[in-house]
Amino acid sequence: MKKLVSLLLVFVCALSLAGCTSSSPTKTIVTTNFPAYDFVRAIVGKNSGYKVKVLIKPGTDVHSYEPTPKDIIAVENADLFFYVGGDSDEWVEGILHDIDKKKTKVVKMLDLVSSKREEESVEGMQEEHEGHEEEEETEYDEHVWTSPANVVDILQKLEKKIIAMDPSHQAAYMKNAQAYIKQVKALDAAFQDVVKHAKRKELIFGDRFPFLYFVKEYGLSYRAAFAGCAEQTEASAATLSYLIDYVKAHHLHYVLKLELSNGKVAQTIAGETGAKVLTFNSVHNVTSTQFKDGVTYVDLMQKNVSVLRKVLNK
Repeated sequence: MKKLVSLLLVFVCALSLAGCTSSSPTKTIVTTNFPAYDFVRAIVGKNSGYKVKVLIKPGTDVHSYEPTPKDIIAVENADLFFYVGGDSDEWVEGILHDIDKKKTKVVKMLDLVSSKREEESVEGMQEEHEGHEEEEETEYDEHVWTSPANVVDILQKLEKKIIAMDPSHQAAYMKNAQAYIKQVKALDAAFQDVVKHAKRKELIFGDRFPFLYFVKEYGLSYRAAFAGCAEQTEASAATLSYLIDYVKAHHLHYVLKLELSNGKVAQTIAGETGAKVLTFNSVHNVTSTQFKDGVTYVDLMQKNVSVLRKVLNK
């Protein structure tokens, strides 16, 4: 009898586990990079019916990412695919025609921003050699999330798209979105305050420069070694010479580099000028540890507030 009871208990437990498994979220939202992942995560929260996936793994360079067959299948099977649009994910265009638009809703981050900016080069920036001279199509800078004002726009429009897909959780999505928007607006106010009381209004990056929307938003000038999505990270002698002379001539005390960058160019400039190297986070990606710890866009940009205050006041 005891054995029979034990077997019955095991059977009941097995049925319970099977039931739990079958009720697990089956809907998925697939995103390309960390900002896209973070914005979706902030809106859907932890208790929605969606599982959120990011394709570009933590710690990797977004500019060298190439989708695997598994990644492509994940996109095709997703309920929502949220990508940035731009040079870093040109591969998306190659698979969009294979996606069943009736099953998978496709949203491009660039389309959620009211005012897009054309890519630009400034004096001293290393030129690209990709044979684009004959191209007439306007290329917009894709790094729209570096401006908190843009992020508010993105969150508001993304919230509506997610609610349209799952109206049963509308109240939760609205509450989550508003809570995150409040944090982003506070971040924007903090940057505005730093710039308003700053002694200088210029930044120098010994690195790629994905901050076009950021500097335009806050009225800052800049010099940089490479464009935001430049393939090369080895500066020419002419680029190095220009940036070194610029730092000396303008008596700058800091040279900036990006997160996950080797910082070689910035270190070279610093070594020739006596400036110090600081990291300014573009939130392109995060480390594995940061990802596991649940770091957010706001967390990373708040660190930039402190860095900006230091850079603009010495």
